[in-house]
Amino acid sequence: MDPLGAPSQFVDIDSLPGWSNVCEATQVDSYQNPVEKAQVDVRSPFPYRKDLNAKIVLWKGDVALLNCTAIVNTSNESLTDKNPVSESIFMHAGPDLKDELQKLKGCRTGEAKLTKGFNLAARFIIHTVGPKYKSRYRTAAESSLYSCYRNVLQLAKEQAMCSVGFCVINSLKRCYPLEDATHIALRTVRRFLEVHGETLEKVVFAVSELEEATYQKLMPLYFPRSLEEEIQSLPYLPADIGNAEGEPVVPERQIRITEKPGVPDDASDEEGLEADLSFIGSHAFARMEGDVDKQRRLILQGQLSEAALQKQHQRNYNRWLCQARAEDLSDIASLKALYQTGVDNCGRTVMVVVGRNIPVTLIDMEKALLYFIHVMDHIAVKEYVLVYFHTLTNDYNQLDSNFLKKLYDIVDAKYKRNLKALYFVHPTFRSKVSTWFFTTFTVSGLKDKIHYVESLQQLFTAIPPEQIDLPPFVLEYDARENGPYYSSYPPSPDL
Repeated sequence: MDPLGAPSQFVDIDSLPGWSNVCEATQVDSYQNPVEKAQVDVRSPFPYRKDLNAKIVLWKGDVALLNCTAIVNTSNESLTDKNPVSESIFMHAGPDLKDELQKLKGCRTGEAKLTKGFNLAARFIIHTVGPKYKSRYRTAAESSLYSCYRNVLQLAKEQAMCSVGFCVINSLKRCYPLEDATHIALRTVRRFLEVHGETLEKVVFAVSELEEATYQKLMPLYFPRSLEEEIQSLPYLPADIGNAEGEPVVPERQIRITEKPGVPDDASDEEGLEADLSFIGSHAFARMEGDVDKQRRLILQGQLSEAALQKQHQRNYNRWLCQARAEDLSDIASLKALYQTGVDNCGRTVMVVVGRNIPVTLIDMEKALLYFIHVMDHIAVKEYVLVYFHTLTNDYNQLDSNFLKKLYDIVDAKYKRNLKALYFVHPTFRSKVSTWFFTTFTVSGLKDKIHYVESLQQLFTAIPPEQIDLPPFVLEYDARENGPYYSSYPPSPDL
């Protein structure tokens, strides 16, 4: 106990600023977001919820000092781990904690067990064991870490606790990548509060100085503090955002079980669907995604159904999207070769591609492809238009047909379906010929969407000038070639 009149070392969680009260600008700026002027109404799977944000606190400090109903201790299977979090909890709780832990007889990875808080300000301690991380067993580690957070929250609900203080469960000793683990922690808490929010008043994430920046960067993805922040954060969500409870999902490894194992599907089912499925083993319980090698052979032989082709293409695209969201693409983003601006006369989102800003011979073009997918995935769910500035490009900026064909083959069907126009600004004779050959002999369905635009005045008939950010060199070139009228439209200061 503190001497009479001495300030307490413990921290009352009600005195801590809530997530809603933390300034947005410090987090949003860290993204270097290429879509910060988004005007789209696409909603995030984690929409802005003021009521949920009011329950969340991000605090840099020692979880052992929190005055809340329960705090979380991360340990090993024997509950004897000597990490900074555990050592602080043991020091402040006193010797009685060790005696009680011996009665628990350990804790398995992913489980959660409860003890008293003893000399802590918290009434209870919830002990859990995070997984050891190895890249080859990533899926198992993700599922175990999810179970840690979910079981802690479930235990808090069952014990009618008002507040929980989380440490960062993935300890450095267990080698779990901090950013990956933070995604799982935040989305699991978010999904739990969406369903059981009435059972908890406060959830505190107690982090160290080393962990604080990662949490600050990722919190807006799962707990956006405004509609604007929700839209800005959307492109940075990982491909796997879990199921309705936040649990990691791996579609390729899911087993589909029929209602009547061992009995063939109803004869009324479409033949195409039956052709897409194959039996592994002798009964329907073992029905899975099918033999991938066999499917590839069938594709080469032209025997795979359209439905199966679409499903395989979607899986392939999801792999690219997952890689795009995991990769550091900041070097490509800094080129400002692809960005979102306003809307056209029909209210469709306008995406700009600046050819001169693509140094094809100097950058990793696969990363450029990943960046395109990363930025465009949430844009392409609704109708959009592309404006390509060919202005002052040279041989070092020319995207070859093989790259464009690869991009066209990889992207999801929504990209092609919802692209309503491609405005090719300041084309040359050579670029027109190349485009004609590409759209005639290499890809289909694109030729009718291309509109060659010789001047900005022509472009402004489809897109109001205030709705598009123009690179300064484009304005200067157009003023030189078509007259100075356009210089009255100021370029974006960011370009």
